[in-house]
Amino acid sequence: MATLTVRNLNDDLVRRLRIRAAEHGRSAEAEHREILRIVLVGNGDRGAERQITADRLAAFRQRLAARGSPSVAELLQESRTDRTTVLTGRRESD
Repeated sequence: MATLTVRNLNDDLVRRLRIRAAEHGRSAEAEHREILRIVLVGNGDRGAERQITADRLAAFRQRLAARGSPSVAELLQESRTDRTTVLTGRRESD
C-alpha cells in the first residue's frame, strides 16, 4: 500500500476531520482514507440511490400530469416567447 502525506492543512479543517472521525469511531487517518474512498470510488449504493431518485421523480411527474400542468418544453417556449416580446416588442411569429 502507498503512503500519502498531506501538508499545509488549515487548522479548522484538521479539527473538523478529527470531530468527524470521532463521530464515526475512527482515527483521523482512517476517516481521511474513508473520505477519499467515498469521493474517488463511491460508496457502492449509488445505483440504488439513483433508482430511488428516479422512482420519486416518476411519481412526481405522474402527480403533476394529473393536474394538467404544461410540460417543461411548453414552459421553456413560453419563456422564450415572453423574452422575445420584451426585447423586440413583437412576438416570434410576427
